[in-house]
Amino acid sequence: MKSYRKELWFNIAGRRAFVNITPQVEACLQESGIKEGLILANAMHITASVFINDNESGLHQDYERWLEKLAPHEPVSQYLHNRTGEDNGDAHLKRQIMGREVVVAVTEGKLDFGPWEQIFYGEFDGGRRKRVLMKIIGE
Repeated sequence: MKSYRKELWFNIAGRRAFVNITPQVEACLQESGIKEGLILANAMHITASVFINDNESGLHQDYERWLEKLAPHEPVSQYLHNRTGEDNGDAHLKRQIMGREVVVAVTEGKLDFGPWEQIFYGEFDGGRRKRVLMKIIGE
């Protein structure tokens, strides 16, 4: 069995964003040479997420509104976490909802997706460099 590891780095200027990282994941898969196996994409920061869904702008706007209703950024004083001097208590909650990672099957050298599925990096506290771990195992 072969193993491949790479870190994808992101620096989102704004506070929040959803970035389609499917092309970068596919490039990692091609670099790995693995044809059958599993690929893990894991946000290595506690205020970021990796998730699978449709690449449709209306859906992304719905996510933004829904997440802001569930965990509004302001007032920042509503979060005990922010007593540490941070202002990102909401970002931790949003990440918890959207998830830490995804695992996708690799079949015949391709991501084994259902219709419309794409992989996204979700940023909830931007303004600094963050990474996504790509780990691929298989043959």
